Amino acid sequence: MKSVKLNSIEFNNNNNFVLIAGPCVIENKEMPYAIVEEILRITQRLSIQYVFKASYKKANRTSLNSFTGIEFEEAIKILDDIRKKYNVPVVTDIHTEKEAEIVKDYVDMLQIPAFLCRQTDLLLAAGNTEKVINIKKGQFLAPEDMKYAISKIETTGNEKILLTERGTTFGYHNLVVDMRGLEIMKDTGYPVIMDATHSVQIPSSGGVSGGLPRFIEPLARAAVSLGIAGLFMEVHPEPAKALSDAGSQFPLNELEKLLKRIKQIDELVKKF
Repeated sequence: MKSVKLNSIEFNNNNNFVLIAGPCVIENKEMPYAIVEEILRITQRLSIQYVFKASYKKANRTSLNSFTGIEFEEAIKILDDIRKKYNVPVVTDIHTEKEAEIVKDYVDMLQIPAFLCRQTDLLLAAGNTEKVINIKKGQFLAPEDMKYAISKIETTGNEKILLTERGTTFGYHNLVVDMRGLEIMKDTGYPVIMDATHSVQIPSSGGVSGGLPRFIEPLARAAVSLGIAGLFMEVHPEPAKALSDAGSQFPLNELEKLLKRIKQIDELVKKF
């Protein structure tokens, strides 16, 4: 079983889970700081290792009229400032080879969006940055086929790879999570993450992505019970007012209560 080090954090399917959490996208200058401060307070109280997540840009939106983000340079500088000010690792999505080369200097980990997990040039560019790479499994992809995305990055000499489950397309406007996929991806030897918020999305529901947030906690609890390296969640102070993924972000004020239950399950599973 491989371990992947990210600064002082170690991702391993047999270790206690790491939380990757933050807003879907940087909406303004103030919000990401308020969110990271609150999550840090929670995770420090609960002794949970934490990585801050936010996108500087949302390149995949249902409608042309949807919010994609603030100005690029400003957004990546906010990410850089957060990791330095709070001494917390930061992860963000990249969408092109050029972005990989630029953004690597502002964050600690790069994330490959699910829809781009087969883009060879993007995977190679990400691997060449020598950063930790989190590959989200495409909604269209069988879990065993993630080995091909892994092999592309491995050709760069980079084996700092994480794999994230985020649901599979099931007919129109629906996703399902097949928990067998977590076990199948663990067979690669790499650490596996569960994205509990994107997995409840209802893609392209009336021009925006909707969601069924009542299922976030059940999916998170089920995934952690299998023994995984991390839990990915998008959180927001007021999900209904979020400018992206309003239907699937988790309320920030409910996060501590959820994490307490998740931690109990995780610790129980990892005793055996």
